[in-house]
Amino acid sequence: MKKPVKKTVRKKKKVDNAEALLELIIEAMQEKKAKDIVTLNLKGIEKSVCDYYVICHADSNTQVDAIAKNVDGLIKKKLGEDPWHTEGFQNAEWILLDYVNIVVHVMQKEFRDFYGIERLWADAEVKRIED
Repeated sequence: MKKPVKKTVRKKKKVDNAEALLELIIEAMQEKKAKDIVTLNLKGIEKSVCDYYVICHADSNTQVDAIAKNVDGLIKKKLGEDPWHTEGFQNAEWILLDYVNIVVHVMQKEFRDFYGIERLWADAEVKRIED
């Protein structure tokens, strides 16, 4: 008889130093040549799901995957943090890394243009990161 598989449930907790996390996310994206990196500061917006979105795009699913894995790896290495939730690694068209207070979106350009996250959160403070 098989033993039932226990699922580990991680508590949803904010990373203590959001500014350090934000800087490392941007650094990891830049290392893998992410394009048009943007941060959306959602702190002042009522009912926002987190404090920041960090969005970038890439030309291929290989590069989308590489950027997301680099973000994950650098955060683990420098801060010892894992994302609370991830999505999209299967097809690497749009990968989401949820660090609770910061949500990272790494997308292929066509998905970014189509879904327009920046337009959806138009009242957010937008900061474009220089290449």
